[in-house]
Amino acid sequence: MDWVTGIQRAVNYIEEHLTEQIDYEAAAAQSFCSSYHFQRVFSILCGFTVGEYVRCRRLALAGAELAAAGAKVIDVALKYGYENPDSFARAFQKFHGILPSQASRTNLKSFSRLVLKFSLEGGHIMNYRIEQKPTLTFTGIRRHFTGTTARRAEQEKEFYLSTRLCQYALHGMARDCATNYNIMMNFDDEGYDFYIASLLDSWTTQNLNKVLGAEDAGRFEKITVPAALYLVCETERTRYPVTLVEELRRQAVSEWLPSSGYQLADAPELSVHHWFWDPDDLSVGLDRYVELWIPIVSTKS
Repeated sequence: MDWVTGIQRAVNYIEEHLTEQIDYEAAAAQSFCSSYHFQRVFSILCGFTVGEYVRCRRLALAGAELAAAGAKVIDVALKYGYENPDSFARAFQKFHGILPSQASRTNLKSFSRLVLKFSLEGGHIMNYRIEQKPTLTFTGIRRHFTGTTARRAEQEKEFYLSTRLCQYALHGMARDCATNYNIMMNFDDEGYDFYIASLLDSWTTQNLNKVLGAEDAGRFEKITVPAALYLVCETERTRYPVTLVEELRRQAVSEWLPSSGYQLADAPELSVHHWFWDPDDLSVGLDRYVELWIPIVSTKS
């Protein structure tokens, strides 16, 4: 079975069980890969999580039933997994922009069944290497991101803009203003935890209260990233490489991964931002780039 066919089989399984409690392990088994691998690949390639796909499909079908069949709201709500009419009405209004009782009298939103038609043609140059990374201990700040790729990008931007002082503190303690670490972990079918972090020396990590004071130190967390094998790939050198990261991740998963003999591992993903800056030489900024550390595990027995 080829890679895309396996993912499509998993999507077909989800479609067949939209009115039931969906077992994501069973869905992933249709593609002969782990639940984590299926959900991460799905999210990267499609731009939304499996949970979002299921919710949007259910609400689209619920709207069609209420509009065409004159069904009772309570019956449709229970059919599509909502325990009471109130929670269904809130979700329905957020998706369609109207109340369920108005479904037969105004326009509704559709959300079509997903059919994968990825063309894995290659032909693109991607600089990469495979590295075994040791256990690393970071210090950072955390937010939980949810939603589509576009929505998560907005949350990431807001997180960066609203935490400048914490970032300056991290850079100062690390004695490194040119390297930023982003850590993504605790993935589920709705989102993930996102950290802005730095690598500090062991003394500073263990004595954060002495360095910052207890109140300020409480804003930071220690993040342990276990030893793992990583696909490390790089963006082009440019002034704003962050705009290239999402496409690089998609390229790595859609082009490199299927024929590599590896699959995504259930481990943190990191991006390392090499953000060179010199106020006296603006050309320095043209060499900025981002490394993606994507955790992988061999599929060979």
